[in-house]
Amino acid sequence: MSETKKTIKDLTAGTAGGILQVLVGQPFDIVKVRMQTSPKGTYSGMLQCAGGILKNEGLLAFYKGTVSPLVGIGACVSIQFAALNYTKRLFADRNRRAGIGGADGTAFLPSQLVLAGSAAGIANSVVSGPVEHIRIRLQIQQAHNKIYSGPVDAVKKIISAHGISGLYKGQVATLYRETIGYGAYFWAYEKLMQRELKKHGIKREQVSPVKAVLFGAGAGYALWACIYPIDMIKSRMQTDGFAAADGRKYKSTLDCVRTVWRTEGIAAFTRGLTPTLIRSPFANGATFLGYELASRALEHL
Repeated sequence: MSETKKTIKDLTAGTAGGILQVLVGQPFDIVKVRMQTSPKGTYSGMLQCAGGILKNEGLLAFYKGTVSPLVGIGACVSIQFAALNYTKRLFADRNRRAGIGGADGTAFLPSQLVLAGSAAGIANSVVSGPVEHIRIRLQIQQAHNKIYSGPVDAVKKIISAHGISGLYKGQVATLYRETIGYGAYFWAYEKLMQRELKKHGIKREQVSPVKAVLFGAGAGYALWACIYPIDMIKSRMQTDGFAAADGRKYKSTLDCVRTVWRTEGIAAFTRGLTPTLIRSPFANGATFLGYELASRALEHL
Protein backbone atom coordinates (compact mmCIF):
# COMPACT_ATOMS: atom_id res chain seq x y z
CA MET A 1 0.00 0.00 0.00
CA SER A 2 1.39 3.42 -0.96
CA GLU A 3 2.15 6.06 1.67
CA THR A 4 -0.75 8.21 0.39
CA LYS A 5 -3.23 5.33 0.67
CA LYS A 6 -1.96 4.51 4.17
CA THR A 7 -2.47 8.11 5.24
CA ILE A 8 -5.98 8.23 3.77
CA LYS A 9 -6.83 5.00 5.58
CA ASP A 10 -5.51 6.41 8.87
CA LEU A 11 -7.48 9.63 8.41
CA THR A 12 -10.71 7.75 7.63
CA ALA A 13 -10.35 5.26 10.48
CA GLY A 14 -9.44 8.08 12.86
CA THR A 15 -12.58 9.96 11.88
CA ALA A 16 -14.68 6.92 12.78
CA GLY A 17 -12.96 6.76 16.16
CA GLY A 18 -13.45 10.47 16.76
CA ILE A 19 -17.18 10.37 16.03
CA LEU A 20 -17.68 7.51 18.49
CA GLN A 21 -15.62 9.38 21.08
CA VAL A 22 -17.89 12.44 20.89
CA LEU A 23 -21.16 10.51 20.93
CA VAL A 24 -20.11 8.51 23.98
CA GLY A 25 -18.22 11.18 25.91
CA GLN A 26 -20.08 14.45 25.32
CA PRO A 27 -22.53 14.26 28.28
CA PHE A 28 -19.65 13.70 30.70
CA ASP A 29 -17.59 16.43 29.06
CA ILE A 30 -20.15 19.18 29.60
CA VAL A 31 -20.32 18.31 33.31
CA LYS A 32 -16.51 18.43 33.50
CA VAL A 33 -16.34 21.82 31.78
CA ARG A 34 -19.08 23.35 33.93
CA MET A 35 -17.28 22.20 37.09
CA GLN A 36 -13.88 23.37 35.86
CA THR A 37 -15.00 26.86 34.91
CA SER A 38 -17.61 27.72 37.57
CA PRO A 39 -16.66 29.74 40.66
CA LYS A 40 -15.55 27.81 43.73
CA GLY A 41 -18.52 26.41 45.65
CA THR A 42 -20.97 26.48 42.72
CA TYR A 43 -21.34 22.71 42.76
CA SER A 44 -20.94 20.29 45.66
CA GLY A 45 -20.09 17.52 43.23
CA MET A 46 -20.68 15.88 39.85
CA LEU A 47 -24.22 14.72 40.63
CA GLN A 48 -25.39 18.18 41.67
CA CYS A 49 -23.91 19.66 38.51
CA ALA A 50 -25.47 17.03 36.25
CA GLY A 51 -28.79 17.27 38.09
CA GLY A 52 -28.85 21.04 37.70
CA ILE A 53 -28.21 20.78 33.96
CA LEU A 54 -31.00 18.21 33.59
CA LYS A 55 -33.48 20.20 35.69
CA ASN A 56 -32.79 23.65 34.28
CA GLU A 57 -31.83 22.93 30.68
CA GLY A 58 -33.26 19.53 29.81
CA LEU A 59 -31.79 16.24 28.63
CA LEU A 60 -30.59 17.60 25.29
CA ALA A 61 -28.37 20.09 27.12
CA PHE A 62 -25.90 17.25 27.70
CA TYR A 63 -25.25 17.35 23.97
CA LYS A 64 -24.97 21.15 23.83
CA GLY A 65 -22.21 22.17 21.45
CA THR A 66 -22.03 18.69 19.90
CA VAL A 67 -22.08 19.74 16.25
CA SER A 68 -18.71 21.45 16.56
CA PRO A 69 -16.89 18.50 18.19
CA LEU A 70 -18.69 15.91 16.07
CA VAL A 71 -17.10 17.43 12.99
CA GLY A 72 -14.02 18.87 14.65
CA ILE A 73 -13.06 16.03 16.98
CA GLY A 74 -13.56 13.61 14.09
CA ALA A 75 -11.00 15.67 12.20
CA CYS A 76 -8.75 15.90 15.26
CA VAL A 77 -8.67 12.17 15.88
CA SER A 78 -8.10 11.46 12.20
CA ILE A 79 -5.10 13.82 12.29
CA GLN A 80 -3.85 12.16 15.48
CA PHE A 81 -3.82 8.68 13.99
CA ALA A 82 -2.42 9.82 10.65
CA ALA A 83 0.47 11.64 12.37
CA LEU A 84 1.00 8.78 14.82
CA ASN A 85 1.19 6.09 12.18
CA TYR A 86 3.32 8.19 9.81
CA THR A 87 5.83 8.75 12.62
CA LYS A 88 5.73 5.07 13.56
CA ARG A 89 6.50 4.13 9.95
CA LEU A 90 9.51 6.45 10.03
CA PHE A 91 10.74 4.81 13.22
CA ALA A 92 10.07 1.31 11.83
CA ASP A 93 12.16 2.09 8.74
CA ARG A 94 14.93 3.48 10.93
CA ASN A 95 14.76 0.42 13.20
CA ARG A 96 15.00 -1.99 10.26
CA ARG A 97 18.09 -0.25 8.94
CA ALA A 98 19.62 -0.31 12.43
CA GLY A 99 18.74 -3.98 12.89
CA ILE A 100 16.50 -3.42 15.94
CA GLY A 101 12.82 -3.78 16.65
CA GLY A 102 12.39 -7.21 15.08
CA ALA A 103 12.27 -8.19 11.42
CA ASP A 104 9.87 -5.40 10.49
CA GLY A 105 11.20 -2.82 12.95
CA THR A 106 7.83 -2.47 14.69
CA ALA A 107 8.92 -3.57 18.17
CA PHE A 108 9.20 0.11 19.05
CA LEU A 109 11.24 1.51 21.90
CA PRO A 110 9.16 3.23 24.62
CA SER A 111 10.78 6.57 23.73
CA GLN A 112 9.74 6.12 20.09
CA LEU A 113 6.13 5.51 21.10
CA VAL A 114 6.13 8.60 23.32
CA LEU A 115 7.66 10.73 20.55
CA ALA A 116 5.18 9.39 17.98
CA GLY A 117 2.30 10.15 20.35
CA SER A 118 3.63 13.65 21.05
CA ALA A 119 3.95 14.29 17.30
CA ALA A 120 0.32 13.24 16.96
CA GLY A 121 -0.66 15.65 19.74
CA ILE A 122 1.21 18.58 18.19
CA ALA A 123 -0.37 17.96 14.78
CA ASN A 124 -3.78 17.58 16.41
CA SER A 125 -3.51 20.81 18.44
CA VAL A 126 -3.79 22.98 15.31
CA VAL A 127 -7.39 21.85 14.95
CA SER A 128 -8.29 20.81 18.51
CA GLY A 129 -7.55 24.26 19.97
CA PRO A 130 -10.25 26.15 18.03
CA VAL A 131 -12.68 23.18 18.09
CA GLU A 132 -12.54 22.83 21.86
CA HIS A 133 -12.62 26.59 22.33
CA ILE A 134 -15.91 26.81 20.44
CA ARG A 135 -17.31 23.72 22.16
CA ILE A 136 -16.51 25.05 25.62
CA ARG A 137 -17.98 28.49 24.85
CA LEU A 138 -21.24 26.79 23.84
CA GLN A 139 -21.20 24.38 26.80
CA ILE A 140 -21.05 27.11 29.43
CA GLN A 141 -23.90 29.13 27.92
CA GLN A 142 -27.06 29.29 29.94
CA ALA A 143 -30.42 29.21 28.17
CA HIS A 144 -31.37 32.65 29.50
CA ASN A 145 -28.12 34.32 28.45
CA LYS A 146 -27.07 33.06 25.04
CA ILE A 147 -24.30 34.87 23.22
CA TYR A 148 -23.92 32.38 20.36
CA SER A 149 -26.75 30.59 18.54
CA GLY A 150 -24.46 27.77 17.46
CA PRO A 151 -20.89 26.87 16.41
CA VAL A 152 -20.99 28.76 13.11
CA ASP A 153 -22.33 31.89 14.81
CA ALA A 154 -19.64 31.58 17.49
CA VAL A 155 -16.85 31.31 14.90
CA LYS A 156 -18.19 34.32 12.97
CA LYS A 157 -18.55 36.52 16.04
CA ILE A 158 -15.15 35.63 17.51
CA ILE A 159 -13.32 36.18 14.22
CA SER A 160 -15.21 39.43 13.60
CA ALA A 161 -14.30 40.82 17.02
CA HIS A 162 -10.86 39.28 17.62
CA GLY A 163 -9.56 37.87 14.35
CA ILE A 164 -8.33 34.33 13.68
CA SER A 165 -6.14 34.53 16.77
CA GLY A 166 -9.32 34.77 18.84
CA LEU A 167 -10.19 31.20 17.86
CA TYR A 168 -6.82 30.08 19.23
CA LYS A 169 -7.38 31.50 22.71
CA GLY A 170 -5.82 29.11 25.23
CA GLN A 171 -3.57 27.58 22.58
CA VAL A 172 -0.45 27.55 24.77
CA ALA A 173 -2.18 25.34 27.34
CA THR A 174 -3.66 23.26 24.51
CA LEU A 175 -0.22 22.63 23.03
CA TYR A 176 1.20 21.55 26.40
CA ARG A 177 -1.79 19.30 27.00
CA GLU A 178 -1.69 17.60 23.60
CA THR A 179 2.08 17.09 23.52
CA ILE A 180 2.33 15.56 27.00
CA GLY A 181 -1.03 13.83 27.01
CA TYR A 182 -0.87 12.09 23.66
CA GLY A 183 2.70 10.99 24.29
CA ALA A 184 1.36 9.06 27.31
CA TYR A 185 -1.88 8.07 25.54
CA PHE A 186 -0.43 6.35 22.52
CA TRP A 187 2.53 4.94 24.46
CA ALA A 188 0.11 3.17 26.82
CA TYR A 189 -2.13 1.87 24.02
CA GLU A 190 0.69 0.64 21.81
CA LYS A 191 2.51 -1.04 24.71
CA LEU A 192 -0.66 -2.89 25.66
CA MET A 193 -1.24 -3.86 22.04
CA GLN A 194 2.36 -5.00 21.53
CA ARG A 195 2.20 -7.13 24.67
CA GLU A 196 -0.99 -8.77 23.41
CA LEU A 197 0.54 -9.54 20.01
CA LYS A 198 3.69 -10.98 21.54
CA LYS A 199 1.87 -12.98 24.21
CA HIS A 200 -0.46 -14.75 21.77
CA GLY A 201 1.70 -14.66 18.63
CA ILE A 202 -1.04 -13.00 16.59
CA LYS A 203 -1.42 -10.12 14.14
CA ARG A 204 -2.99 -6.80 15.05
CA GLU A 205 -6.19 -7.52 13.12
CA GLN A 206 -6.67 -10.68 15.20
CA VAL A 207 -6.90 -8.78 18.48
CA SER A 208 -10.50 -8.91 19.71
CA PRO A 209 -12.56 -5.69 19.69
CA VAL A 210 -13.10 -6.14 23.44
CA LYS A 211 -9.34 -5.96 24.00
CA ALA A 212 -9.16 -2.81 21.85
CA VAL A 213 -11.79 -1.21 24.10
CA LEU A 214 -9.91 -2.23 27.25
CA PHE A 215 -6.57 -1.00 25.91
CA GLY A 216 -8.21 2.29 24.90
CA ALA A 217 -9.67 2.67 28.38
CA GLY A 218 -6.23 2.13 29.91
CA ALA A 219 -4.69 4.65 27.52
CA GLY A 220 -7.33 7.19 28.48
CA TYR A 221 -6.42 6.92 32.15
CA ALA A 222 -2.72 7.32 31.28
CA LEU A 223 -3.58 10.50 29.37
CA TRP A 224 -5.65 12.12 32.12
CA ALA A 225 -3.18 11.15 34.85
CA CYS A 226 -0.63 13.35 33.07
CA ILE A 227 -2.68 16.32 31.95
CA TYR A 228 -5.79 17.01 34.03
CA PRO A 229 -4.46 20.19 35.74
CA ILE A 230 -3.31 21.48 32.33
CA ASP A 231 -6.77 20.75 30.92
CA MET A 232 -8.36 22.75 33.71
CA ILE A 233 -6.13 25.72 32.91
CA LYS A 234 -6.98 25.35 29.22
CA SER A 235 -10.70 25.46 30.05
CA ARG A 236 -10.23 28.57 32.20
CA MET A 237 -8.29 30.33 29.43
CA GLN A 238 -10.83 29.38 26.76
CA THR A 239 -13.78 30.69 28.79
CA ASP A 240 -12.05 33.85 29.95
CA GLY A 241 -12.86 37.23 28.44
CA PHE A 242 -10.93 38.37 25.38
CA ALA A 243 -10.11 41.78 26.84
CA ALA A 244 -10.45 43.72 30.08
CA ALA A 245 -13.75 45.14 28.85
CA ASP A 246 -15.07 41.58 28.46
CA GLY A 247 -14.16 40.71 32.04
CA ARG A 248 -10.80 39.07 31.27
CA LYS A 249 -9.29 37.59 34.45
CA TYR A 250 -5.99 36.19 33.22
CA LYS A 251 -3.19 37.97 31.36
CA SER A 252 -1.51 34.73 30.26
CA THR A 253 -1.42 30.98 30.85
CA LEU A 254 1.15 31.41 33.62
CA ASP A 255 -0.92 34.17 35.20
CA CYS A 256 -3.93 31.82 35.14
CA VAL A 257 -1.95 29.13 36.98
CA ARG A 258 -0.75 31.60 39.60
CA THR A 259 -4.17 33.20 40.08
CA VAL A 260 -6.03 29.90 40.45
CA TRP A 261 -3.38 28.61 42.87
CA ARG A 262 -3.49 31.78 44.96
CA THR A 263 -7.26 32.27 45.09
CA GLU A 264 -8.65 28.73 44.99
CA GLY A 265 -5.86 26.44 46.11
CA ILE A 266 -4.59 23.16 44.76
CA ALA A 267 -8.06 21.55 44.85
CA ALA A 268 -9.13 23.74 41.92
CA PHE A 269 -6.71 21.89 39.64
CA THR A 270 -8.66 18.64 40.08
CA ARG A 271 -12.19 20.07 40.05
CA GLY A 272 -14.32 18.10 37.57
CA LEU A 273 -12.00 15.09 37.69
CA THR A 274 -14.71 12.60 38.68
CA PRO A 275 -16.82 12.92 35.50
CA THR A 276 -13.60 12.80 33.49
CA LEU A 277 -12.53 9.52 35.08
CA ILE A 278 -16.00 8.05 34.53
CA ARG A 279 -16.08 9.27 30.93
CA SER A 280 -12.55 8.21 30.05
CA PRO A 281 -12.89 4.42 29.64
CA PHE A 282 -16.09 4.74 27.60
CA ALA A 283 -14.95 7.57 25.32
CA ASN A 284 -11.41 6.33 24.76
CA GLY A 285 -12.47 2.71 24.48
CA ALA A 286 -14.95 3.78 21.81
CA THR A 287 -12.24 5.78 20.03
CA PHE A 288 -9.90 2.85 19.61
CA LEU A 289 -12.73 0.44 18.86
CA GLY A 290 -13.91 2.68 16.02
CA TYR A 291 -10.37 3.13 14.75
CA GLU A 292 -9.41 -0.56 14.85
CA LEU A 293 -12.64 -1.79 13.23
CA ALA A 294 -12.53 0.86 10.52
CA SER A 295 -8.83 0.11 9.84
CA ARG A 296 -9.59 -3.58 9.39
CA ALA A 297 -12.49 -2.89 7.07
CA LEU A 298 -10.39 -0.51 4.97
CA GLU A 299 -7.57 -3.08 4.63
CA HIS A 300 -9.79 -5.10 2.30
CA LEU A 301 -10.76 -2.22 0.01
